[in-house]
Amino acid sequence: MVKGRAKVVFTCEKCGFESLKWLGRCTECSAYNSFTETVKVAERTVGSSGGESARQNRAALSSNKPESIARISSENFKRIPVPIGEFERVMGGGIVPGSLTLISGDPGIGKSTLLLQVTAALAESIGKVLYVSAEESANQIKLRAERLGLAPENLYLLAETNLNLILDHIEHLKPALVVVDSIQTVYLTHKERQEEDLSLGFGASGFESLGAEINSAAGSVTQVRECAATLMRLSKKLHLPVFLVGHVTKEGNIAGPRVLEHMVDCVLYLEGDRFHQYRLLRGVKNRFGSTNEVGVFEMRGEGMAEVTNPSQVFLEERQKGAPGSAVAVTMEGTRPILVEVQGLCSQCYTQMPRRTTNGIDMNRLLMLSAVLSKRCGLGLGNQDVYVNVVGGLKITEPAADLSITAAIASSYREAEIDSNTVLIGEIGLSGEVRMVSQLERRLAEAAKLGFTRAIYPKSAHSNGRDLKLPEGFKGVPVATLAEALDKALADSGNARRHKPNAPQEKEISPSYTQFDEYGNELEKELEVSELGDF
Repeated sequence: MVKGRAKVVFTCEKCGFESLKWLGRCTECSAYNSFTETVKVAERTVGSSGGESARQNRAALSSNKPESIARISSENFKRIPVPIGEFERVMGGGIVPGSLTLISGDPGIGKSTLLLQVTAALAESIGKVLYVSAEESANQIKLRAERLGLAPENLYLLAETNLNLILDHIEHLKPALVVVDSIQTVYLTHKERQEEDLSLGFGASGFESLGAEINSAAGSVTQVRECAATLMRLSKKLHLPVFLVGHVTKEGNIAGPRVLEHMVDCVLYLEGDRFHQYRLLRGVKNRFGSTNEVGVFEMRGEGMAEVTNPSQVFLEERQKGAPGSAVAVTMEGTRPILVEVQGLCSQCYTQMPRRTTNGIDMNRLLMLSAVLSKRCGLGLGNQDVYVNVVGGLKITEPAADLSITAAIASSYREAEIDSNTVLIGEIGLSGEVRMVSQLERRLAEAAKLGFTRAIYPKSAHSNGRDLKLPEGFKGVPVATLAEALDKALADSGNARRHKPNAPQEKEISPSYTQFDEYGNELEKELEVSELGDF
């Protein structure tokens, strides 16, 4: 290859857009102060748009010649079973050979711990597994493995940041699975990558069509894209499952170019509150399975423990008979999970009432508060409203609307909700209760945990729907939010603190007239001690 002259470009760290001059704001993704300087050396075989690199990727993934899909064998692509059931559920029933999986999450959430447990479990069944850490030393990983009680003979540790050397070790070790922790901390150079592509069997065509030299630092847009592309070609060529650990930005998005998420086969998010022990592993992209699955783990001193019955765990400390407590049935993929939703209303002593949430979207709370005030007559204009989802879980589906509004109304009226009742339904702006998906499965899970009563949308019995209730289960279909609150709070014997259909009026103290020494009239509120003299 013949090298051209060096060219300086500026690359957006958020989206990978390139510009010949520095820009304060990216014209593609509108990010501010995201451009970094990159030196590129043009090659004879590479166009200015980088088209040859894309053709090289396609050539590396393609067969020697076109084949009929009916003649291609899939026997060697059976899924690899994972001994950790919750992880296997999210992966769609196992790990597909040749798949490239990206797992991301907040710092300290447990990504490395979970993958170390997965690799240790797989090392016992599939053979050699290579765990590459570009952030920790091998001794540090060993200490964590000892704390978790993991020491399989077939688990190999490698502390290295140079991807070219990592590829060398993969070629000599020939592992059955590779983990790279993390993709933002490894780097690749152009010359070394040429040699590694040849050693991996990509051939002279791959050598001749490589792009420009990579002079940027690890974690840059170019490095993340090229390192991921190299590992993708390795994974597809050798049918080797590869797991990548990804960092996240302040906004919670995966750091690096968006093309990284498009390039991999699976994208997993490990989420949860760092101050709670529960973690949810959620699949947002899966080319080989459903993205509607979620795995629940509990962070303990000995590592991540599977939670096979999360509903029972999230409800075990629930205080029955307390105002402001309601039970919601949410769907995490195909799994129903019962969680406690707490609401609290307190008198506001400032000009602007507060709305605070933990576990639900703030805009959702504002909308539901407006519906309660307008359609149900709750005077929330002078009330601070707080909503909390117990256990650090995050609820995004609208099926929890009815339980959220019931918890707020229960606290406002100081009336408890029956402890054996669950509430399921979406709330519209007109105050109607709308139908939700998989209602029968939600009710079956509630009955399994001992609940005997459910308030749900009346439309579940209309339009030809035949809702089957569990045996011994009482269903209360409702059409409006006001009707649902009456049914939910009707059994309470507590006196209601506020009028249900009128906002609370502010009490006005009586006053009397006084004059100062200059004859000016003064206004003074009566004190309690002065009422007898007035």
